Amino acid sequence: MILIVCVLGIIIYGWLVFFTDWSLLVLQLTGFIAILAILGIGAWIGWTMATTPPPKPIEELEAEIEAETSEEKEVEEKAEETPEEETEAEEKAQ
Repeated sequence: MILIVCVLGIIIYGWLVFFTDWSLLVLQLTGFIAILAILGIGAWIGWTMATTPPPKPIEELEAEIEAETSEEKEVEEKAEETPEEETEAEEKAQ
């Protein structure tokens, strides 16, 4: 279906450009739409670059990673200590 529509579009566009009195208007519209698309994409890229905050410095990211890993180690150490404390508490209770 897409193939058929595209081939028909090519044929109709070629006929409008080469065999009708509308060829100048068709070429003007085609050029305008092409430039509109290119400049519109450029404007969108510029807007995105202008409104996107800059990335954090590497030093901050490294500090955050170190903080997270130290927190994970503390949690793991507490998890390892908990069963031992429970067994000690049970021994004391007996």
